Amino acid sequence: MTSSRSLSRSPSSTVSANTIVSSLLTIQTSGRGFVDLTAEVARFVKEARGREGAVALFIRHTSASLTIQENADSSVLNDLITALDRLAPENGGWTHDTEGPDDMPAHIKTMLTASSLQIPVLNGELALGTWQAIYLIEHRSHSHRREIVLQFIGAGA
Repeated sequence: MTSSRSLSRSPSSTVSANTIVSSLLTIQTSGRGFVDLTAEVARFVKEARGREGAVALFIRHTSASLTIQENADSSVLNDLITALDRLAPENGGWTHDTEGPDDMPAHIKTMLTASSLQIPVLNGELALGTWQAIYLIEHRSHSHRREIVLQFIGAGA
């Protein structure tokens, strides 16, 4: 049982969700790796005049994904790529290889990560932790054009 002294919560805030703003973000990746989307998502919330609510991201692909991860030490991202490669190696004996040996592993890595994210917006800012960033993960070896739907839902300024 957790002691009540170890818990704290700010006062609740209530707003009427009167704003829905959507946009399509297009990114040309440079092959396998992470692309930091944090600044672009924050810019979208600012342009949407979002004050309180949530921003949702949805990637329209099955061989790339989204995640929230550490942004302070790039070795974390390198280790995550290594871990995903170990979980879904190119030489795994996959039968689906229509688009090359990296295709089926990319689908598996997407299944293991996320195709959508939701981040709270408080006082017009993304409510991310100090060391958190929003990333697109490109699971394919070569460059691809990726589309992410952005949607703010909440109260506007």
